[in-house]
Amino acid sequence: MATDERMQRIIDIIVSSFIPMLKAGIVFTVPLTLISFFLGLALALLTAMARISGVKVLDAIARFYVWVVRGTPLLVQLFIIFYGLPSIGVTIGPLPSAIIGFTISVGAYNSEIIRAAIQSIPKGQWEAGYSIGMSYRQALRRIILPQATRVSIPPLSNSFISLVKDTSLAATITVTEMFRVAQQITATTYEPLVLYCVAALIYLMFSTVLSSAQGRMEKRLDRYVSG
Repeated sequence: MATDERMQRIIDIIVSSFIPMLKAGIVFTVPLTLISFFLGLALALLTAMARISGVKVLDAIARFYVWVVRGTPLLVQLFIIFYGLPSIGVTIGPLPSAIIGFTISVGAYNSEIIRAAIQSIPKGQWEAGYSIGMSYRQALRRIILPQATRVSIPPLSNSFISLVKDTSLAATITVTEMFRVAQQITATTYEPLVLYCVAALIYLMFSTVLSSAQGRMEKRLDRYVSG
């Protein structure tokens, strides 16, 4: 009988917690991911352009930024922004802190993806643009970047999926995203294994949908390139 009661309690917890956690994922996790990724993508493009600009100062700044961010844990970066900056009089709310932290991280990692994609385009493509009178910017915008985009989409898609999971770190700075809700429910039900498994399932659902979308996107790009 005790076993049946235990099982029923677990089922009740799963049923009652699934919707609040899924709602937190849709309301906080997904927007946090989207905003951070696209801001980070813009930062990554600027950083990549600085790296290949040939201007030593810009290259040095970009290299230093990438070195620092890639060489330190994302969790530490979030703590510095949310818990550390107030000690010097700079106070930022939980959600903006998370967006800033994830944006900086995405910008550093994805800048290397974009830089590698641009540099993978044969130099003959640049020369072809110059031969018909294009400037550096025109050749970059009309010839190089479209080709580099196709090359970089698969690794950038993987980065996006990883960011969905990394947003769980926002719970450590009190952002009420999905994992934070799981922690809050755990504090009242004392069933961490059950609730964290539910959270893992929802993250898995999000990642599966995104992986499927990535696969379809890559197939379309393959057809376009082949054609």
